[in-house]
Amino acid sequence: MMRRKKTKYIHEGRYVAEVEVELMEGEGGWSPYLSVDDAYRLDDLRDALREGDLRLAARYGRIYELRPVAHR
Repeated sequence: MMRRKKTKYIHEGRYVAEVEVELMEGEGGWSPYLSVDDAYRLDDLRDALREGDLRLAARYGRIYELRPVAHR
């Protein structure tokens, strides 16, 4: 089984989190896939962003705030 690092971006509301996860690639037809721990981390991160708990969300990765840009 091969493992490789991948950056995932999780968007919730006006925030985006940048998180590094490990993808596992096997010989089966379901690869690549996340480990169970990474999947739970992403769920916890998504919940923290949804609740606006940026301190907790920042434990998992970098947090960005999205703001509208006016254009002409």
